Amino acid sequence: MKNLKLSSEISVSLELQSDGEQILFSAIDIERNRLFFASSSNLIYTSQFPSHQNAKAQSGIILSADVQSLDLEVDDAITSFDYLLEKEALIIGTSSGFLLLYVVDCNATEVVGRVDGGVKCISPSPDGDLLAVTTGLGQLLVMTHDWDVLYETAFEDHPEDVDVSESTNSTIYSHGNPISWRGDGRYFATLSKMQNLRKIKVWERDTGLLHSSSDPKPFCSETLEWMPSGAKIATVYDRRNENMCPSIAFFERNGLERSSFSIKEISDAAVEVLKWNCSSDLLCALVRCEKYYSLKVWFFSNNHWYLKQEIRYSRQERPQLMCDPTKPLQLICWTSTGHISVYNFVWITAVMDNSVALVIDGSNILVTPLSLSLIPPPMYSFKLIFPSAVREMAFYSNNSKILLAAFLSDESFCVVELPALSLWEDLEGKEFAVEASVCEMAFGSLLHLEWLDSHLLLGVSHFGFNHEKCLSLAASKNDHMGYQLVEIGVLCSENHVPDSVTCSSWNVKISNQFFVQKLVISIAPNPAKSGSAFVQFNGGDVFEYVSQASMLQSTSGPHFEKYNAVTLSSSCPWMTVANVTSGVQLRPLLFGLNEHGVLHVDGAILCNNCSTFSIYSNSSDKIITHLILATKQDLLYIVDISDVLAGNALVKYENFMRVASKRKEEESRNFINIWERGAKIVGVLHGDEATVILQTIRGNLECIYPRKLVLTSITNALVQKRFKDALLMIRRHRIDFNIVVDYCGWQAFLPFASDFVKQVNNLSYITEFVCAIKDENTTVKLYKDCISFPSSDEKDVHTGLLGDSDHKSKVSGVLLAIRRALEEHVPESPARELCILTTLARNDPPALEEALARIKITREMELSGSNEQRRTSYPSAEEALKHLLWLSDADAVFEVALGLYDLNLAAIVALNSQRDPKEFLPFLQELECMPTLLMQYRVDLRLRRYEKALKHIISAGETYHSDCMALLKDQPQLFPLGLQLFSDHSKRMQIYEAWGDHLIDKKCFEEAAMTYLCCSCLEKSLKAYRDCGHWSGVLTVAGLLKFDKEEVLKLAHELCEELQALGKPAEAAKIALEYCGDVNSAISLLVSAREWEEALRIAFMHRNDDLITEVKSASTECAGILVSEYEEGLEKIGKYLTRYLAVRQRRLMLAAKLRSEEHSVNDIDDDTISEASSNFSGMSAYTTGTSKVSTASMTSRTSSRARENKRKKNKGKIRAGSPGEELALVDHLKGMAMTVGARRELKSLLSTLLMLGMEEAARKLQHIGETFQFSQVAAVKLAEDANSTEIVDDQTYALDRYLKKVKNEECDSEPFSWRSKILILP
Repeated sequence: MKNLKLSSEISVSLELQSDGEQILFSAIDIERNRLFFASSSNLIYTSQFPSHQNAKAQSGIILSADVQSLDLEVDDAITSFDYLLEKEALIIGTSSGFLLLYVVDCNATEVVGRVDGGVKCISPSPDGDLLAVTTGLGQLLVMTHDWDVLYETAFEDHPEDVDVSESTNSTIYSHGNPISWRGDGRYFATLSKMQNLRKIKVWERDTGLLHSSSDPKPFCSETLEWMPSGAKIATVYDRRNENMCPSIAFFERNGLERSSFSIKEISDAAVEVLKWNCSSDLLCALVRCEKYYSLKVWFFSNNHWYLKQEIRYSRQERPQLMCDPTKPLQLICWTSTGHISVYNFVWITAVMDNSVALVIDGSNILVTPLSLSLIPPPMYSFKLIFPSAVREMAFYSNNSKILLAAFLSDESFCVVELPALSLWEDLEGKEFAVEASVCEMAFGSLLHLEWLDSHLLLGVSHFGFNHEKCLSLAASKNDHMGYQLVEIGVLCSENHVPDSVTCSSWNVKISNQFFVQKLVISIAPNPAKSGSAFVQFNGGDVFEYVSQASMLQSTSGPHFEKYNAVTLSSSCPWMTVANVTSGVQLRPLLFGLNEHGVLHVDGAILCNNCSTFSIYSNSSDKIITHLILATKQDLLYIVDISDVLAGNALVKYENFMRVASKRKEEESRNFINIWERGAKIVGVLHGDEATVILQTIRGNLECIYPRKLVLTSITNALVQKRFKDALLMIRRHRIDFNIVVDYCGWQAFLPFASDFVKQVNNLSYITEFVCAIKDENTTVKLYKDCISFPSSDEKDVHTGLLGDSDHKSKVSGVLLAIRRALEEHVPESPARELCILTTLARNDPPALEEALARIKITREMELSGSNEQRRTSYPSAEEALKHLLWLSDADAVFEVALGLYDLNLAAIVALNSQRDPKEFLPFLQELECMPTLLMQYRVDLRLRRYEKALKHIISAGETYHSDCMALLKDQPQLFPLGLQLFSDHSKRMQIYEAWGDHLIDKKCFEEAAMTYLCCSCLEKSLKAYRDCGHWSGVLTVAGLLKFDKEEVLKLAHELCEELQALGKPAEAAKIALEYCGDVNSAISLLVSAREWEEALRIAFMHRNDDLITEVKSASTECAGILVSEYEEGLEKIGKYLTRYLAVRQRRLMLAAKLRSEEHSVNDIDDDTISEASSNFSGMSAYTTGTSKVSTASMTSRTSSRARENKRKKNKGKIRAGSPGEELALVDHLKGMAMTVGARRELKSLLSTLLMLGMEEAARKLQHIGETFQFSQVAAVKLAEDANSTEIVDDQTYALDRYLKKVKNEECDSEPFSWRSKILILP
């Protein structure tokens, strides 16, 4: 679905040496870019190849050429002419049979051979190794480049009675090619004459054997061309005997005909030259008609040959055709009078901005609105038929006005006005004949035609040598030769009928024109300004053109000056301009794509490997939002225009290249793989359609709906509150329905729930929407990479932060709003009721009770038989119940039905959920026989509604009090409610006692004791206090029980023994002193508890020297023990730290060695290195990490758990050489820290020693204690610092250095507050 556009036309002329001289042959040197021509005067013309890179925008210039004369005999003439790249010379055949090698650079001619009958054709093989020659006697010779003949054979079939030696050496100028090589040079074909017919013969290159031949056919003269790709051999049928025009036929290598098509000319037309372009996709023919020569270019797609271009010449010119060997879209035409024209074509999409396809096929334009019917050509919606072939066209669409302008091969101009796009369905299948417009001036060749507005067009007019007839009226031809920028005004003399196609009564005139100095590469209208366009010249310079009619101030001519905002780095044949919003302003954005795949945006290079691109807009004002581009690697990118304008598109889209080594490509890729190689973007469907149309090489159309474009269309509809359009797109493209409420925030959706229901107006769609609602936010999870938010204010909306809401969750809030909207705006109907039931069933949590209540009302109406009119607005109870069961868990619905205490409804639910009656029927029958309260109690127990069950069983009366107590004991959380519901004192006491028994079972002895006190169960309370070791509570309750003195003393002795056994000597000492009066035991217990100050106080209080001595001895002994322990601790700290530093240094050395080994094998795959290093690390004694165990050493999960349990069991032990040794050493150092209890005891011991006058012992103890504590803190800090570095040296990580640092920093901290300042050594 593309058209072939003429991009540039260069016309030059050779200055012939004499009157009557004619150019006969041509050849090309692709290495040195030279053209060679042979004339009828046996002159050789050599010139440089004219190209649009070095040509100026003028025609009629004389091409400088070197002229050399070829020395031939008087009656001899050139009959064949070609260039041998390997010899860097021309090979020339003459009518006398001479084969001449002419070296142009030194003007030397060498006779390399001579054949009988004269040379008819010379054809070098594609690789240049062989040369095929046909003679006038019908012989075929194949020779090497050293002029050795490989073989000679007859290629024409002559009757037996004909003597071929009698053939004359008459001069025959044949521009056809009777020999044509296949592209790989393995075969070549000839066209052999057989009486009045001809046949195609295919020969093998190496042996010269006939490979195959066709049946004799009426082929035209000597026109034969083998496609370079080798698929087809093209030739021409002469059908004048059938009074029909010639047709072009295609044959396979085996000589069988594949297909053919008519050239659609008069019967007297003849195809003189047939050529394939170098890429084998264009077939060019030079057709001689009655009044003119026609250069036709066909393209094959979808089993149809399209005539894409036609250029006409006068009969006097006698043009010839040559295809560029390296450039597939460049044609060279030269005439017998020496005029040379170089045509450069480009492929452009046939899909216009409004998604209308206009495919050129000769004199027809096949029109298809892709938004209405997506069909590939040659099918179409309707057809426009023009007087001659269409060369250039321009399409205009603005609101309801649609115009089409076409420039034809006969140099006439046509305009068509079409009805609004919405009325095109009525035009399907119709054909409309378009009349030529009335025009007073000639256009020459019209290129780059574009509409400026509905009455003006802008184009480039070119007058070359083939337009001399058009210039005959001018005073001076040279004044008009060249390129002119022309502004064309169009006017229709009759009123347009809105529903019809206006094909006639159009008048056109040139309103402004002026010459340009450079070749125009492309023209693109400026959508931001009416009557304006951008003109791109060769080299990339862009100028802005503004018509005189659209300017506010009256001027003498149009405005035309350089557009400094954009300069392209090279010529871009594909240029388009679109409107974008930059901030709050509307401005044009220019896109340009050159022949090398470089895509420019406003002059900056966006992509270096782009094959095709298009633009997409989701708004009616045609402001584009996305750029769609396909790369040469068959990747499709959907690029946000905001990213392009911000300049971060290259980073975000990774330079539009596939990153092969990216591990998570499938999750985060921002491109689409085009499934068929070589597919191109031909257009898009804008707005809600959100479609990208691709055309494959085979010709079929493929539509894709990129997720980003679809979501952009949906969110755009949601912002505009077009809920129905958004929902239809969501259903069509299978998008998550939650996007409806998530994009603008579910709280913001609630006020518009009624609008949503009214717009959708389809209960099935609403039900589908309700069933899909869930609590997660799709915009931040599922579609986070496809949705962009325009402003920061809206971002709060999207994340659902609009303020407080009365609803707990998104699901419950949205469904409640939908339910209310249904009840308010949708008339009562069975479908509405089912939709409401759906909102209740899908609620979070499901509102099954309310749903069953609605069904119960319907059932009651059915049973009563009343209100018949309202009953018809509701579904039957059975239908509603089945709908609810389909949406919900059947067991949950059954339990809710039971919870309503409606046994009949529960039975109906059970039956409709396909339960076995044996499962539920006996239970329901049993409930039916019970009193109401007892039945409700049983139901509540089944549903675990214990609070309701308790209330119902209490209401059932005194008879069921035992059941009540059993329920309380079984469900202890009901005890507070039971106390609240009972007012009788005795029953409350029972509840307290049962509660206390429960707490005893739970080992909550203190709480149980207090509970027993509430019900005056003092014995149980005393036992509970005793079980929890609360000795004060025990003795207090003993007082409440009025124990006598002996009982209290006995109880005190027992408590004292129990507390000693529990390891609470301080509390036992208090009982012994206060209740037993045993001072000696109290002192002993305080000493064992290391309560030194309290023991000394009691000893002095009783003035007992023996007790004082006992305290003194014990404190002295304890001080000595602590000094020994701290000295031993200091020794362990030094040993552990030394070992840790040694292990750490060895670990770092091994790690450095591993890194060096990995660096030396950096060519190995990363995964292999990682696996190997991890395995080695796991086996090392000085490294840690997760090892990747090989298959051979893999063990079961059971053994892994066993190792883990063993590791936990051995935690805290240090095993030399183990992988965990380093961490174990640090843990041991941290575990040696002085605890809070130790610091408190040490402070008490120091105070006691000072009280007893042992100052030196106290000072020694404090010194060794603080030395140990400082060393432990310093060692831990040193180990932590060493663990975070890669270099460990003895000077930096020395304990003495860290000791000084810790003493300076931690001296006054809380952990060292136990020290006495008077005991600190200087």
